[in-house]
Amino acid sequence: MIRIEQKTGDESFQGMDHTLREYWAWAHSDIASNAERGKLAEYIVHCAVHSTASCRTEWDAFDVCSEEGIKVEVKSSAYLQTWKQDRFSTIQFDIAPKKSWDAKTNSYSEIKCRPADVYVFCLFASKDASTADPLDLAQWEFYVLSTNVLNEQVPNQKQIGLGTLLRLGAQRASFLEVHSAVIASAKDCQTLRGI
Repeated sequence: MIRIEQKTGDESFQGMDHTLREYWAWAHSDIASNAERGKLAEYIVHCAVHSTASCRTEWDAFDVCSEEGIKVEVKSSAYLQTWKQDRFSTIQFDIAPKKSWDAKTNSYSEIKCRPADVYVFCLFASKDASTADPLDLAQWEFYVLSTNVLNEQVPNQKQIGLGTLLRLGAQRASFLEVHSAVIASAKDCQTLRGI
């Protein structure tokens, strides 16, 4: 297995006069696109819950681990897209139970499940393309919900809309409130101890 170490961006390619930072700028500048916005949302939550992980683990069973050990699944959606739109996108989040892969054991779960303790649903809420900026945390809304609630109320559901999330009791939070909302939502998880 290749060992992952956090990069600075100053690393140079061997064989051409370019840096990793130049690659990042070329490949990942479209942070409003679905794929990049999802990773950006994970990073924002990573920062909000004071995660100590030095790097993102691709395909892990959950996205972020808080400093308390709370396993967090991060989902992202937005009204605006980076392609031409006739209308705003419908806000939907993926909550489908899946066979999850554990990076530490290099194995998949035998049954479909939701292995995180808590979900943080990140909505890039800007509706004005001329001022939309995913780096402006004031343009994001965060909704936090215990996985137990999803498992009890919508056990087999694959997608969930914002209205249903609110009906299920998702707590709306600002960036600065995400951490405390994650802790509060995790308290009913049987798998957590000492929180």
